[in-house]
Amino acid sequence: MKRIRYSILWLLLLVNTMAGSAQSNTGLKIKIYCTNWGMTDSWDVFCAKVKDAGFDGVETWLPGTDSERSDMLEALKRYELSLGLLCGGGGRSFQEYHDSFVKNIETAIRVKPDYINCHTGKDYYTFQQNSTLIDAASKLSKLNNLPIYHETHRGRFSFAAHVTKRFLEELPALSLALDISHWCSVHESLLGDQKETVELALQRTGHIHARVGHPQGPQVNDFTAPEWKSTLEQHLAWWDRIVQLHKENGRRTLTITTEFGPAGYLPTLPFTQQPVSSQWQQNVSMLKLLRARYQ
Repeated sequence: MKRIRYSILWLLLLVNTMAGSAQSNTGLKIKIYCTNWGMTDSWDVFCAKVKDAGFDGVETWLPGTDSERSDMLEALKRYELSLGLLCGGGGRSFQEYHDSFVKNIETAIRVKPDYINCHTGKDYYTFQQNSTLIDAASKLSKLNNLPIYHETHRGRFSFAAHVTKRFLEELPALSLALDISHWCSVHESLLGDQKETVELALQRTGHIHARVGHPQGPQVNDFTAPEWKSTLEQHLAWWDRIVQLHKENGRRTLTITTEFGPAGYLPTLPFTQQPVSSQWQQNVSMLKLLRARYQ
């Protein structure tokens, strides 16, 4: 109990001390979505919790069955929540992957989400193969006037900062969903030696996954713990820069998903597999921190 109280007090102190550096949200609407990753409730129960916590919407993969898809859409409508969709592809060959990737995006578009966040390609596909996927998504984005982003993620074309740099330089339509926690893990650092590349990525970011990573993994055990203070501050500095760029460029909306994952991704204790912190509380605490910082 003492540790929990300390974490809460520390978070409140952090919010207050950062108030002076908080960025005014004048002219820029920031919408914050909650991941449904690890959801065990029904869509109705989950969406009620999300709404009560103060989120603007939910980010999820499109359910595979018509009945669950209907349940999701009805719950989102009932609780007046927005929708962001994750999308990807699959298959044994590149052509199979390409065809399923395009088909899945087209299916997602028909649901009319606020945006689509793609897990695009493979880290072992060639530059040209991954570029073909990005180009296909760009054409669908333009045709349907719907933002389609490509997440920086391990195992995808964007698994590392220096690799993603070439895509950003050669594909002007490429827009990122920045989950920089993956790069922290891949490069075993907070990327202090790749500042120019990170800056290029920040300039091309349209959506943020607000999870805190570290040099040994993509998710800290509890971002409110004092030992992660400097790591959190670095992530906040990156996100601050994205907010600043959106304002400077006259962008009207920035979407953010709090995406702390469940037990397994969230560190657990040995033998019992008990998570060392609450996934739900981590996401809600991040929501509150972002609201206070960017209100």
